[in-house]
Amino acid sequence: MNEHLTNTPLTPELVRGAQELERTDRGLLPHRLPAWARAQCADPQLAMTESQPSGVRVVLRTRATVIELDTVPTKRRYVGATARPDGIYDLRVDGRLTAQGSVVGGDVLEIDTATGTFTPTRGEPGTLRFEGLAARGKDVEIWLPHDETTELVALRTDAPVEPVTGPERRVWLHHGSSISHGSDAASPTTIWPVVAADRGGVELVNLGLGGSALLDPFTARTMRETPADLISVKIGINLTNTDLMRLRALGPAVHGFLDTLREGHPEVPLLVVSPLYCPIHENTPGPGMMDPEALERGQVEFKATGDPSDPTRLTLTIIRRELERIVRERSAQDKNLYHWDGRELYGEADFAELPLPDRLHPDAAGHHRIGERFADHAFGQGGPFARA
Repeated sequence: MNEHLTNTPLTPELVRGAQELERTDRGLLPHRLPAWARAQCADPQLAMTESQPSGVRVVLRTRATVIELDTVPTKRRYVGATARPDGIYDLRVDGRLTAQGSVVGGDVLEIDTATGTFTPTRGEPGTLRFEGLAARGKDVEIWLPHDETTELVALRTDAPVEPVTGPERRVWLHHGSSISHGSDAASPTTIWPVVAADRGGVELVNLGLGGSALLDPFTARTMRETPADLISVKIGINLTNTDLMRLRALGPAVHGFLDTLREGHPEVPLLVVSPLYCPIHENTPGPGMMDPEALERGQVEFKATGDPSDPTRLTLTIIRRELERIVRERSAQDKNLYHWDGRELYGEADFAELPLPDRLHPDAAGHHRIGERFADHAFGQGGPFARA
């Protein structure tokens, strides 16, 4: 191998989709919540999920035929479950998916769902290599694994690199649960928000936070301070499966979240999406938990454990009703506020055709369907995100 590769410093100009890049002893760690927000919540689930770079990509222009990226991935291991596959990196050249790869090794985070403990073990960096690329000027995007915390260590190429400049696209800021984060999607560019962003021709900032779409004030303030032309929030499933609050708290929490968004984005189109169809939580509240019998079979499946007879507990049916009411009442004064029933993205008929493999998250085909439907509704003619 006679190639000569040159190091290019990884700078913020080359990384898109992150709120912040933390300088570590090994490199740069993309975060999807800023440090001040992370300091307001000690939940290890949130710490894990916000550092998983869903929607984050390294973007550059180059004539390089060989690109190497050194990273430190964090592999999750759930006690009692089969090992998870390595995270997938998607390489796009001029907007087209060209290659995929993975990085072995790295750190390990052992998660015991029975005790709620997260145990980290430090590992070594690995190398992602793409070769045989066309020797011409091209825009290159390396999308980081959406579900695998990834420290960026070094970038090497056989031709100079520069940041991508060009026509500015509208920025779509989205917040949601693990489904928006990308759980059970095939790769980082096939999670439903990326499918929708591609179809809508917009620049995505994804604040899908697995298990952590909980109407947290620091998330609302982060969104308030994030430049955006379009905003959507998908609310509900995490409120139910964490059993976080009762009906009395839901309305004021939603109002407060929307009020905060409007402080920073008073006129931006704002779409509130209610929960997708999920049979285990339609009429049964949380808490949700992994099914121990399924774990004994080496499978991950979820079940609802709450009391359906308690009218104060939040089910998906109740949350949909309340969100529709709140948006209807607010939209009398807020003409750029919209509501969409999540069952139009994924409903009972979709569940019959494309069931949720773990009873909670859609599979790869489900993500594709949801992304296309969201784009057709939101970005299509007459939709809330359609161009004026």
